[in-house]
Amino acid sequence: MTRRVSPIQAIRAEIDALFTSHHDLVEVIEDVARLGARLIIQTAVEAEVDAFLGRARYQRASIASASVAGDSGDAKETVVRPGHRNGHCPTTVKTTSGPITVARPKLRGTTEKFASRLFGTGVTRTHALETLVIASFVRGLSTRDVEGALADALGPEAALSKSTVSTICQAIVAEYDAWCRRDLTGVELDYLFLDASHFKMHEASSRAEPILAAWGITTDGKPVFVGLAAAGAESTDAWEDFLTDLVGRGLRPPLLIISDGAPGLISAAELVFPASLRQRCLVHRARNVVAKVSSDDQAEVKADFWKIFDISDLGEDVKVGQPLVELVQRRIDAFADTWGRRYPAAVKCLLTDRQSLTPYLRFPLEHHKRVRHSNFIERTFGETRRRVKVIGRFPGETSCVSLVWAVLDRAARGWRGFTSTSKGLRILQDLRRALLHPPAQLHPTLAPATEAA
Repeated sequence: MTRRVSPIQAIRAEIDALFTSHHDLVEVIEDVARLGARLIIQTAVEAEVDAFLGRARYQRASIASASVAGDSGDAKETVVRPGHRNGHCPTTVKTTSGPITVARPKLRGTTEKFASRLFGTGVTRTHALETLVIASFVRGLSTRDVEGALADALGPEAALSKSTVSTICQAIVAEYDAWCRRDLTGVELDYLFLDASHFKMHEASSRAEPILAAWGITTDGKPVFVGLAAAGAESTDAWEDFLTDLVGRGLRPPLLIISDGAPGLISAAELVFPASLRQRCLVHRARNVVAKVSSDDQAEVKADFWKIFDISDLGEDVKVGQPLVELVQRRIDAFADTWGRRYPAAVKCLLTDRQSLTPYLRFPLEHHKRVRHSNFIERTFGETRRRVKVIGRFPGETSCVSLVWAVLDRAARGWRGFTSTSKGLRILQDLRRALLHPPAQLHPTLAPATEAA
């Protein structure tokens, strides 16, 4: 009589099938992470049932009772309970990769009710196993042995095969290395977003260290993930090295750079891309201003802050450019007059680097709400932090950058691009000529002769 395939064997078969398919590597890694979570949780639940019944799957109670005697004849204490397995029922478990379905064993003929010590009577969420799953896969991305880590925690049946672990480790690191060296000559950007997120990645350091990242919107309106690298700090030197590497591989200056107010980032951007305009994230600046206001007035101050940049009252015929920039700068002065006496620190925060708050007003109107802040990056970094927050600390820099890249590269495939009207395209083209390809000026010594002629 042919035995049914157990849920554990079925999951392992799915993992093996992924690596023989022709799917994209990043998609495979994402799917393997989810299947790995299922495999470990499924194995843990099955092991609990084995311990509860006192025998393994398909093992008879009489055989289990006989097997508890050792070579010396001394019996080991093993409780063999009446009852048997009676199939499985699907149960959903929430993980950072999304909900996954586990086949929960059903028991019949038992004298007492089975309750999982790992999940309780109802499986909904398990932080301990989720930590184990993610931490094991992260370690596997460097040199750690996933098989050993899982076997120590859940027994040898929980471990993935060494060949599968090796495939994951080698493939993702190779893909990331190739991505870091790729030619960027064909990438022409209108907008470049820069930001960093901090992770604990070195055992010798107690503080989180930054991963520097760059995204962009091309002249065709398409989103592109440009660069990623680890750094010791968000210093000018670190950001300059990061941006210089991108330029060295062919990246051309963008029209507009969008970032938060990190001094090192700002200095490096102005050094490497002196012709590009710089937009300071309005969301970050709003948070900075409101943080210096009492809780009673925060809602009103926040509303007044965003009114500065609300141009909907100007009608549909509003023209972008220097006149609009000057109008908003006058509104900033009005805000300072209103709140300056009560909250001088908040107003000083707004006035600091005020010119960097309005460059986006020179760009197409349809792009304003997406290029006046760096939340485009922050949402994606938030997804990365959500995936890895249960780890605590990465085992090394390679594993940290590799996993962050895998998550961000996957997320980048779902980004929305920009659309432009014919008017917007003309505005971008005019900005491109003015900023990046200005007309050559006459040599000073030629000017008198020209005037005389």
